[in-house]
Amino acid sequence: MAELKKKYGLLTAICMVIGIVVGSGVFFKAESILNYTGGNLKLGILAWIIGGAVMIIAAYTFSILATKYEKVNGVVDYAEAAVGEKYGYIVGWFLSTIYYPTLTMALAWLSARYTLVLIYGEKADITGGLCFVLAGFYLIASFALNTLSPVISGKFQVSTTFIKLVPLLLMGIVGTIYGLTKGHTVANFTTVVSDIPASDAIFKAVCATVFAYEGWIIATSINAELKDAKKNLPKALVIGAFAIVAIYVFYYVGLAGAVPNAEMMASGQTGAKKAFASVFGSVMGTGVFVFVIVSSWAHSTVLCLAVQEVFILLQTAAEDLLRTLLQILIKAQICPLTLQS
Repeated sequence: MAELKKKYGLLTAICMVIGIVVGSGVFFKAESILNYTGGNLKLGILAWIIGGAVMIIAAYTFSILATKYEKVNGVVDYAEAAVGEKYGYIVGWFLSTIYYPTLTMALAWLSARYTLVLIYGEKADITGGLCFVLAGFYLIASFALNTLSPVISGKFQVSTTFIKLVPLLLMGIVGTIYGLTKGHTVANFTTVVSDIPASDAIFKAVCATVFAYEGWIIATSINAELKDAKKNLPKALVIGAFAIVAIYVFYYVGLAGAVPNAEMMASGQTGAKKAFASVFGSVMGTGVFVFVIVSSWAHSTVLCLAVQEVFILLQTAAEDLLRTLLQILIKAQICPLTLQS
């Protein structure tokens, strides 16, 4: 198989790390963390930091591996180097048929969920047929974009990464100012909605952050198509990981200024939309929430790209296996003739 073309730069890699992680998770897990901590913002921030620290340590570990191995697919390369080719092949099939597709479908559903919430509000049926049809549309659109034009897909990842940051940074900045003006921030930091043992609250909240931090390792799937991968991939992993933690904590603090914790905890699936509408008004809040939908869809798009990259790896491995089998068959046919001669 021909060598893959080096078509992605450092900026695309960093955007891919941030783009894979920052998506839909932070927008609805913030509500879950509030509920798990009983509305204790300090414990919630601590949970975000602990979950982020785990991600940063893991990203640094894989960044070291990235400086040593550069074949077709990052995590599969590392598995192959650690255990062997067969194990790497199994890991590749696991990623391409279970892990990545499951995450991709979940994120496509979340994109559809937010779309219906935008249209129907509290009446949105997020488990009905329309929601799943819309999720299927998002999946097909993601596959089409990555397949028809990888270059446009790469540019799309860069642009949507900045689009994803718009609602997060706006809420972080404007929400904090709004909260300080209205008194929500101070009130939410100094009061607790319900008393929950700190150990239980932290454990559950940290577990909730796992989904929001999920996916950064998928960026290793483009190492064979990344320019100067041994230098740029480690930088992208570490820089991206630190940026994500800072963005999440900033957003969470801004969210505390939007509405009282008790109100946010009771809002359910419309919590994020309600917070943006409270800070920016109904019209502008709706406009900003559209960015949330784009963010979610872009998240599933980059995961779909990762699935395709792993299948490229599996194709390469299958071709090598077939070539080896053919050589064995040829030798089996030639050996008797050689002996007779």
